[in-house]
Amino acid sequence: MRLPSLDQHALLVMWVQLVVVVAVARLLGAVMRKIGQPPVVGELLAGVVLGPSVLARAWPAAGHLLVPTRATLAAPLNAIGWVGVAFLLVLTGFDTDLKLIRRLGRPAAAVSVAGLAIPFAAGIGVGLLMPGYFRGGHGTAVAFVLFIAISLSISSMPVIVRVLEELGFMRRNFGQLTMAVAIVNDLVGWLALGVIATLGRTSQLSLLGVAAPIGAVAVILVLSFTVGQRIVDAALRRVRQKEQDRYGSLAVTLLVTLVLAAATQAARSDAVLGAYVAGILVGRSKFFQRRTREQLEAVTTSVLAPVFFATAGLRLDLARLANGQVALWTALVIVAAIVAKVTGVLVGSRIGRLDRRDGRALAIALNARGAVEVVIATVGLTIGVLSDSAYTVILVMAVVTSVMAPPFLRLAARNWRGGSEEVERLEREEALERNLLIRPGRLMIPSRGGVGSLAAARILHAAWPPEAPVSVLSVEGGAGVELGPILAVLDGREVEVRKLEEGDLSRAILAEAKLGYSVVGLGMRDEPGPHGTLVSPVVDGVLAECDVPMVIVRQARQPARRPAGTLRILVPIAGSPPSRTAQELAYSLARATEAEVALAHVITRPELATEATSTPAGGEAQLAVATAAAGVVGQAVDHALEHDVSVQPRVRSGPSAAAELLREAREQGAHLIVLGTTVRRLEGRPFLGHTVEHVLDEAEAEVVVVATPDTLVAGGVSSREA
Repeated sequence: MRLPSLDQHALLVMWVQLVVVVAVARLLGAVMRKIGQPPVVGELLAGVVLGPSVLARAWPAAGHLLVPTRATLAAPLNAIGWVGVAFLLVLTGFDTDLKLIRRLGRPAAAVSVAGLAIPFAAGIGVGLLMPGYFRGGHGTAVAFVLFIAISLSISSMPVIVRVLEELGFMRRNFGQLTMAVAIVNDLVGWLALGVIATLGRTSQLSLLGVAAPIGAVAVILVLSFTVGQRIVDAALRRVRQKEQDRYGSLAVTLLVTLVLAAATQAARSDAVLGAYVAGILVGRSKFFQRRTREQLEAVTTSVLAPVFFATAGLRLDLARLANGQVALWTALVIVAAIVAKVTGVLVGSRIGRLDRRDGRALAIALNARGAVEVVIATVGLTIGVLSDSAYTVILVMAVVTSVMAPPFLRLAARNWRGGSEEVERLEREEALERNLLIRPGRLMIPSRGGVGSLAAARILHAAWPPEAPVSVLSVEGGAGVELGPILAVLDGREVEVRKLEEGDLSRAILAEAKLGYSVVGLGMRDEPGPHGTLVSPVVDGVLAECDVPMVIVRQARQPARRPAGTLRILVPIAGSPPSRTAQELAYSLARATEAEVALAHVITRPELATEATSTPAGGEAQLAVATAAAGVVGQAVDHALEHDVSVQPRVRSGPSAAAELLREAREQGAHLIVLGTTVRRLEGRPFLGHTVEHVLDEAEAEVVVVATPDTLVAGGVSSREA
């Protein structure tokens, strides 16, 4: 059987369409970005410029090429556009936080309900009043009214996200609340679109005709979030274990998207609903990789999504506004959409007892439509519920509300930094974002149930943000391992307890570490490891090959002799990335425990300088050493100020850095020494450096070592995949 294909002319038309559409969409998107508008506005306008509104009138031959009447010439570009919007919905699903929806407080819940209900009611009224020529040739009057109602009530999360990011408001309190409400909007919107599209494809309403496809969609959703989630997790876990497959996670994401898109389309709903659900399933998996989003986002936002938005604009004929009735109803729909959405959000904000400025900012941000309305209008036009005139009305409303949002939101937030709590939170988040080590991410603690892993759990729990989940792994197959004390230390944090199979425990821990952990916490015995090992055969095996940072904790030799009073932490500083990771951990511990922090920089060239605060006796070499030492100390002090921690810096000199650090620890009465180092992979065992290993062997105080793999240091600690 011969496989049908596009002929030479059709292929040429497709490639020309792609070149022109992508180039103009990207160009106008960049122009919109420069003037403070979301790029989606420029992409929509690209279609308007290239479509019947402008180009077809100025240059009919070119217009006919870009908007051909033959289905075989128009279908390829439309198909590419639909793939683009499906991938865009996958990206939106990545950002949908179902936990955040469950945690919605009274304000967000009130804004969500009122911000949807009032515009929806207004949309029903407008839909009932609109003349019959706005209806397409298929579907019922009920389906038409519901399409108008959903178009007026749903905000566009992709547009809102772009607007908030462009203006730097994403992490503001109102920005987070806007995102939470927008998530609900999107969830309701895509579910409603699936139901309404089902109604629209039925010329006559019947209980069976409506219930069957809706029931099919419900079954798909239930299976997706139960069995489907487990399948997605298993597939992502498997590809993550294969280091050489950098695109395995992307392949799984695309396959899940195609399966669910086909399933929802077969259920007589819409493929975009399946794509959105696929994004949620992949994004909420604990094996989700950040680079998967980056890979998909690169091709989607640069090529595929602009094609969709531009092709949507290609169908828009502004000449229809020359008809006085169409122009009048366009204006009425725009006014109704704005007034109803702003009223609904303001009413919800008052019910939720929000500050007036928060309410105004929410109303402006949630008034932005765009992407969702384009999809709704395109689906309505495709299935014949909406006429070309109704399509024009909805698209003009989407563009106008999207263009309004950025300047009005910027005006509403001018000279408004928020309350003291918000300012403090934002500053803390900015400092956390700059960190190399202490970041939100999954933590792992292998444990035999001993005091070493208990100490590691205590350090990680105090230092890491409370939202970071922990996996506690029994490394002896679960037999006789008591994890109760560790779980008590981690109380209040999301904890997963699992048992590793018996066998090569180092290999089992290393395999687990590849699954997206940000740090591994390792306990260490007081006595030297057996047979010349650094810690133990298992821990040494992990240190030698692990590709994520490790926090090694060795308890104090004589805990009962610790001086009474405030916890005192000593941090050696050297101006290197590993040294910075140790500072981060110490400063985070200090904030959590109100500990005092002492910094120590050791100059191992005593013949050139004594104290960094003193003036060198003479010579360029002495001046260079003193200048370097002062720079290292100043950098560490500035870093402490970023974390809102006061420190006591000191510079020592001597032939042995380890000996000077041990003296400093005794003089300061340090309870805890935190060191940062790079793990070198030598023949036979891992090497932490002579200074670190000497301190581990000789220090009386508790010692914490932040060990960064040498491969990670070379590639950039902050750029690691988690």
